[in-house]
Amino acid sequence: MSHPVPAPRAGLLLLAYLAFVSLGLPDGLLGVGWPSIRADLGVPTAAVGFVLTAGTTGYLLSSVAAGFTISRLGVGWLLAGSTVLAATALTGYALSPVLAVMVGCALLLGLGSGAIDSGLNAYAAGAFGPRHMNWLHAFFGLGVALGPLIMTGALSLGLAWRWGYAAVAAAQLLLATAFALTVRAWVRPAPATGGGPAHSPAPPVGPVQISATLRLPAVWLGVVAFALYVAIEAGAGLWAFLLLTEGRGMAATVAGLCVSGYWGSLFAGRVVQGVLAERLGTARIMWGSLVGMVLGAVLVALPAPAWVAVLGLGVVGFAAAPVFPLLTLTTAERVGTAHADRTIGLQIGAAGLGGALLPTGFGVLLSRTSVEALGPALVVCAVVLLALYAASVRRPAAS
Repeated sequence: MSHPVPAPRAGLLLLAYLAFVSLGLPDGLLGVGWPSIRADLGVPTAAVGFVLTAGTTGYLLSSVAAGFTISRLGVGWLLAGSTVLAATALTGYALSPVLAVMVGCALLLGLGSGAIDSGLNAYAAGAFGPRHMNWLHAFFGLGVALGPLIMTGALSLGLAWRWGYAAVAAAQLLLATAFALTVRAWVRPAPATGGGPAHSPAPPVGPVQISATLRLPAVWLGVVAFALYVAIEAGAGLWAFLLLTEGRGMAATVAGLCVSGYWGSLFAGRVVQGVLAERLGTARIMWGSLVGMVLGAVLVALPAPAWVAVLGLGVVGFAAAPVFPLLTLTTAERVGTAHADRTIGLQIGAAGLGGALLPTGFGVLLSRTSVEALGPALVVCAVVLLALYAASVRRPAAS
């Protein structure tokens, strides 16, 4: 007999939302703060690459490792420890006397953030329904938007850039305390399910060998799908301004507003489609979203007036919005409950790698051809993503 996903505990749900906001905050601090950081530490502008590389490296390592260690540490301890690590790293940012210290702190921050991201996604995939899963990821975007405001506020008050990081470090420390106090409560009530009615709980599964997880084709289909999804999301946001201005002749101010609208469509899509996914089921939303991404990319690729490309970007953003959270939510359906946590860790790591490398590859493509290559590149990635999802859902999940 089927039953709905149990209602999540309000306290844990609130903590999860706050944690996703906190994950986004540091991303927004660096862009606004870097000119002041560069001048204070006496380093060239390009030195930010060392900070970004260290952070990405730490994120990739910990997000993959977290999926393999959750069964030993438990989600609660992983979240508490990782948040302490992130708070320590941000405090180190605020106190850094030289760039080398900041780079080391960036590595620590990446390690903490990757583990928090994987741990929360693994927990939410089993404990929350599609509505909250989408909204959690929408709140990550809220955190990214708040980060620049915090740093701008500190600088506008005449404070040093270090105070922006200190404020976020204090917030992370409070969050770590909350995780530590609730560490035993982070136990999932049921295995991960899709939208709508859930299947009856599966019997408990014992530990499985890591090699058994890595041998599953569905695991690697998911890994590549996550890398491609983030490549589309980040690549469209990164290079749309160039396409609209240099390729379609749009004024810079208007193009900037259109790119902001693209990111806004992602936020709105996660809020709206989070509700729809519970009513229509995750499968319908996923198919509609993936097809919508292809159609939006085609609009961007058409040799048409700028407004057509802007419309295409909006379609891509709104359609793409639920893909990441719903792919995470349905991981167990594709690979089996016993392999879900490990697979989620691998998927989150692949998302970070895809977001770091593939949009850069788009830039190389545009520089060697023309800015008009962005649309076709998005079309190819969206079509391949659709094919990967079709292949993964047709494979029976492992037990």
